[in-house]
Amino acid sequence: MATLTHDGRSAALVQNPVYDSAALLGRILLAWMFVPAGWGKIGGFGGTVGYATSAGLPLPEVGVAIALVIELIGGLMLLVGFGTRWAALALAIFTAVAAFFFHNYWALPADQQMVQQLMFGKNMAITGGLLAFFAFGAGRFSLDGRRRD
Repeated sequence: MATLTHDGRSAALVQNPVYDSAALLGRILLAWMFVPAGWGKIGGFGGTVGYATSAGLPLPEVGVAIALVIELIGGLMLLVGFGTRWAALALAIFTAVAAFFFHNYWALPADQQMVQQLMFGKNMAITGGLLAFFAFGAGRFSLDGRRRD
């Protein structure tokens, strides 16, 4: 029988450096998408609001401000593995909602759907990866992991 940690996870899984390395790389790759996007909204706020307006986002200034905070702060939290589960959940919700507003391929003529359908699918896959971090945490190579030791 496997040894379990206080939260019911397998101790072998928790202590596996391969899994921890994969979790670190996964966090870096996901943050690579969100942190620059959030940072870019600081200098390009007006342009981003214009794009959000053209996509039909209600209250585009508020939406872009929320996106900036979620992408930048949530992305940095994911990167260093601090509050990872909640940062990942916020980013997952944000990513899924953004997919429906900005990649609504079903509302386009058939000859214009392919790229937006691909982008929608990528957003859903990213959402899935973020939900895995929400479910399983950041791994030991993180600030969250260091607090557990």
